[in-house]
Amino acid sequence: MVKEWATVVRWQKGRALLRYGSSAGCGSCSARAACGSYALNKIGPNTEHELEIDVDQPLVVGQKIEVGIPEGSLLRSAMLVYLTPLIGLFLFAALAQSAQLEQVWVALTGILGGFVGFFTARKVASRWRNKIDFEPIVLQIGLPPGEISVQAHC
Repeated sequence: MVKEWATVVRWQKGRALLRYGSSAGCGSCSARAACGSYALNKIGPNTEHELEIDVDQPLVVGQKIEVGIPEGSLLRSAMLVYLTPLIGLFLFAALAQSAQLEQVWVALTGILGGFVGFFTARKVASRWRNKIDFEPIVLQIGLPPGEISVQAHC
């Protein structure tokens, strides 16, 4: 399960709008030298993302929620997004090569295959959109802000 903490932006009629971004602890673990997420977070802008999910429990703005998605669903999505256009590119280029077309046409046909693969991936993703396996689930709900106070005795 891939987990991420998000902050409630809005809760209305059982639907919560959550905002999440790059983890504050990202880069502090021992695997950061080989971590793609660390490299992308370092070179890319510090962006935040929004997600809308069903949450039956009433929430308040600023409350923290841990959401998760199964690794299998994430891997299938990544394979769909990255491999489908690549397979289309190679398949179309191989077909053009076997037809003994000039190299320019082989390259253009390969590019066309990449686009066909991309649009195929979009079509499959739109079918997967409503499947429960690809929906994030609520793992934990934190206390609302201001719910707990800590007093230090000196």
